[in-house]
Parts: sequence; C-alpha cells; structure tokens
Amino acid sequence: MAKRPDNLSFEQALLELEQIVGNLEQGNLPLEQALKQFERGIHLVRASQQKLTQAEQSVQMLTKDGEGEAQLVDFEPQE
Repeated sequence: MAKRPDNLSFEQALLELEQIVGNLEQGNLPLEQALKQFERGIHLVRASQQKLTQAEQSVQMLTKDGEGEAQLVDFEPQE
C-alpha cells in the first residue's frame, strides 16, 4: 500500500510524481487506472506545496530582523 502523501518527504513525493507523469505520458494505462494515478498525483502536489510553504515560513522566521520584519535574501550556496 502506498504511503499517504503527508507521510512522504518532499523528495520522495517528487520522485513518485515523476513516475506518475511518465506513466500518464506513455498513454498505456486503462482509463480507470490513469484516473487513480492522476488523483494520487494531485494529492502529492498538494502535500508537496504545503511542505514548501512551511519551509518558506521557517526561512522567513529565521531571517527576521530585530524589528520583526522578515528580510528575504537570495540564497548563496557555499562552494
């Protein structure tokens, strides 16, 4: 049985979404199975969007200045 989208990591959900898109693009699935795959994809997208929103809120909280204003700064990876 597949895990609930809320219980997957963002990366796991993204991998599963890529598989679903690949399956749907092939066009070989019966209609009922394609609809189930599409529905699963929608649930994965919603759960992933929620995780991204939570991550953005966490970043904003961590980057607040002394006056409580969030200062969004560009991410600069260390080399």
